[in-house]
Amino acid sequence: MRADAEQNRERILEVARTALKASSAASLQSIAKAAGVGQGTLYRHFPSREALLLAVYRHDVGELIDAAPALLAEHPPAEALRQWFERLAAYGRIKHGVGEAVEAATRADLSSEYYEPTCAAITLLLDAGKRAGTLRPDVDAEEVLQLVGFLWRADFGADREARTAHLLTLVMDGLKPR
Repeated sequence: MRADAEQNRERILEVARTALKASSAASLQSIAKAAGVGQGTLYRHFPSREALLLAVYRHDVGELIDAAPALLAEHPPAEALRQWFERLAAYGRIKHGVGEAVEAATRADLSSEYYEPTCAAITLLLDAGKRAGTLRPDVDAEEVLQLVGFLWRADFGADREARTAHLLTLVMDGLKPR
């Protein structure tokens, strides 16, 4: 892909992420306009709404999974895990509407596609915390994923951020060694 075409694609994805965060019903026309490209350019990269939604979903999940090693390089393990959960919470706010729209449109089971890589990212963070003695040795990624399921399922309304932060504190307290 030519450099300018790649830049257009990335700009469309970035604008789409922002627009879809505001409303999962954002139109392709509004996304193209905000990205500064014509509808033809948008459709060359993403031939349907579903293709664009799927690309946004995959990009965001990939960024979330890839963040684990970088967070561990910058922070102590328990703090890296907390920050990863905070990213998961931010992603959960977007995914709730977008993920449902993508799955309805494509009938793809996207959750299963990313389940193993997500568990691997959590395992990386948990193992570092276990080695450092800051996280319980008796938990695994699947259990933790069940614990933090509220991040993308619950609708807390206007006080979502405060409630999410409080619940994450409860989860992190529960993960501390006894």
